[in-house]
Amino acid sequence: MNIEKKLPWWKLWHMWLIIGGPLLVVIASFVTLYLAISRPDPVIDDYYRKGMEINKTLNAERDSLAPAVQARNNAATGIKPAPH
Repeated sequence: MNIEKKLPWWKLWHMWLIIGGPLLVVIASFVTLYLAISRPDPVIDDYYRKGMEINKTLNAERDSLAPAVQARNNAATGIKPAPH
């Protein structure tokens, strides 16, 4: 006669294998929530002015290529570029 032991569900290893993944995700989400609340991102002061400075830098890089583009056009067309 084969007698099976009746164990409670929390003592079965394959139940913990099934429950472990979602349980780990829930715990990780609470850790992430704690980190998000306890360490907020700093607000950037005067973001508009900093954005304008970045645009000036980008415009300067584009304008620095203007003489080269005009020289190439001059070589192709024979028309001298107008001075700025």
